[in-house]
Amino acid sequence: MSTRHFLTLLDLSPEELKGTIARAIALKEELYAGEINESAKNKVMAMIFEKSSTRTRVSFEAGMAQMGGHALFLSPTDTQIGRGEPIKDSARVISSMTDIVMIRTFEHSKVEEFASYSSVPVINALTDEFHPCQLLADMQTFAEHRGDIQGKSVAWIGDGNNMCNSYINAARQWDFELRIACPEGFEPNAELLEANSDRVYLTQTPEEAVDSTSLVVTDTWASMGQEAEKQARIKAFTGYQVDEELMSNAAADALFMHCLPAYRGLEVSEEILEHTRYSVVFDEAENRLHAQKALVEFLLNQ
Repeated sequence: MSTRHFLTLLDLSPEELKGTIARAIALKEELYAGEINESAKNKVMAMIFEKSSTRTRVSFEAGMAQMGGHALFLSPTDTQIGRGEPIKDSARVISSMTDIVMIRTFEHSKVEEFASYSSVPVINALTDEFHPCQLLADMQTFAEHRGDIQGKSVAWIGDGNNMCNSYINAARQWDFELRIACPEGFEPNAELLEANSDRVYLTQTPEEAVDSTSLVVTDTWASMGQEAEKQARIKAFTGYQVDEELMSNAAADALFMHCLPAYRGLEVSEEILEHTRYSVVFDEAENRLHAQKALVEFLLNQ
């Protein structure tokens, strides 16, 4: 059987994704109950970071420790990848010494090439095009607070970035409607939009996207690598802040999510980020730990 990887949400079937979320919820309960989990005992994860991170590093490293394994942090200066060694050479060497690899980088083609030469599972921990691990956490969070997301409507407000692309894939895999509100010129991947036109809708009006929806999601307007564009992007996204006025258009029991870090007063107001009824962003952040533990278990057992 060929090695299973997790580069986008489409690498697992809808049934496998739902099973992973169910397992994540169970693992969370076990951790809170103080139960010992050694499902990754003596297993080593290589964590390759070409982009900095808080939640990704802490969640994967803590998760491997909690499952009895070890996580090896590799920054650009710690590997020959950062010095120009061909990715296929690094992939064959690193995978020969470890049991699973996590990569956080820029070009999605890098994780695809690494995976094609790796003898062990590879996890996309963020690229410029996709962030599937965050979607596992988001789907777990919605399930815990509101139950099954199938048939619900979700509003994405802001940049058509890697998170937005992953929400399009999530709409397909979890069978929900996705309404995307973004300014002209900041749309998500056109091929993804076309392939999912039966359930994904594009608008330039945030109020239209949010109308009676069950979940409202946003992200920073300037992602890593776009800092030089920040002022221009702030101007372009005027009117796209998720605040109490915008959220008042959503369903009465709607949730608000943000993958963090958040820039309060830009893409989201202070009031909404800290809102006791709408905001579940810190549950969402914690669930990176539990969802990724479930993912690692799944991949190691294939």
